[in-house]
Amino acid sequence: MMEKDLSYFTIEASTPREALERMRRQYGAEAKILTHKTVRRGGLAGLFTREAVEITGYVPRTEAKGRKEDLEEVKKKILADARREQSLQLILKEIQALKQDLGRPRPEAAGTPAGLSRLEDLLRGNEFTPAFIAEMLARIRREFSLEDLDNFPLLQSTVLEWIGSRLQIHPPLDPARKGVKAFVLVGPTGVGKTTTIAKLAAIYSVAPKGAAPRQVKIVTIDNYRIGALKQIETYAEIMRVPVACVESAVEFKKYLALCGESDFILVDTIGRSPRDLAKLGEMREVLDAAGSYSEIHLAVSATTKASDVEDILKTFEPFRYRAVILTKLDETLRLGNILSVLSSMGKPVSYIADGQSVPQDIERASVLRLLMNLEGFQCPRERLEKKFGRREKIADALWS
Repeated sequence: MMEKDLSYFTIEASTPREALERMRRQYGAEAKILTHKTVRRGGLAGLFTREAVEITGYVPRTEAKGRKEDLEEVKKKILADARREQSLQLILKEIQALKQDLGRPRPEAAGTPAGLSRLEDLLRGNEFTPAFIAEMLARIRREFSLEDLDNFPLLQSTVLEWIGSRLQIHPPLDPARKGVKAFVLVGPTGVGKTTTIAKLAAIYSVAPKGAAPRQVKIVTIDNYRIGALKQIETYAEIMRVPVACVESAVEFKKYLALCGESDFILVDTIGRSPRDLAKLGEMREVLDAAGSYSEIHLAVSATTKASDVEDILKTFEPFRYRAVILTKLDETLRLGNILSVLSSMGKPVSYIADGQSVPQDIERASVLRLLMNLEGFQCPRERLEKKFGRREKIADALWS
């Protein structure tokens, strides 16, 4: 039989069985199969396609029953399929080229001066927040010439001073100051509030030379934590400082009324999770009994990640704390996270604690001390002292 006597067809179906049934139904028992293959259809750029079965065949023209699908139509379909496959290949190539382009450095990044790149790495290494780093880099680009952007020593010393200028320092406690009788320390669980209270009690119970001994007392409302009261009582016994425990606002108010002759009252509070808003509310009610005679500071561990520091500062806002005491500086080599948040939220620092020794491991906060905790920055100490003042280890003069 000559090719001109044949009529060709192509059938596509989900399964071989379905394709065979369609062939017999449309072309009868005389239809013959030429090819059988599995193809993929649909999707985009080769993704999310489905599997199908395609068969081609022929039937004698006398049996084609007037059907128009002949050899030329089959050829046209094959060519259309080929063009579609070429289009998919073209899309795949474009996607691949796009991925490669995204992987290349941006023109501005590729041309970043070496000094600026080193500075960015230095800030990231100290774990400053992305927003803080972006702000510093933008200011550098505004204020420095293109030539100076390669001067790394100049860049890092300047940025170090910028960081220091953004830090706020709260004045140290002054037992002689009128109007403030109680110093209250609040904060999350496990940040070292009790040890910090003990350090301050040891320091402020010592009178300046030639002055009468100060009357310092400790009050704790942390009688819920096992061993907390025992710990502060042990410290108090060694320092010969009276200690008491209160459980309610009424008890706290009565105790303060009985301490009229005391110079200073240090209050150790319950350690609570920043998420435990109900318990924090109860503690605030107790502390409100001191009224305007109290000054509240917030203890935050230097090991806390930046996002959590921000949450803690916001959660304890209802306590109207005056400043932050940074604890556990000896447990971290990175301080950029804390400094970024304190800077952005405008919170001052009053004390820095960097160990468990009582009372040695505490000092009045200073910009110089905080900057010295940053790694990799090189700047003459004399220059920083001249700009920000010296650091002072308050226990050295009293206990050396």
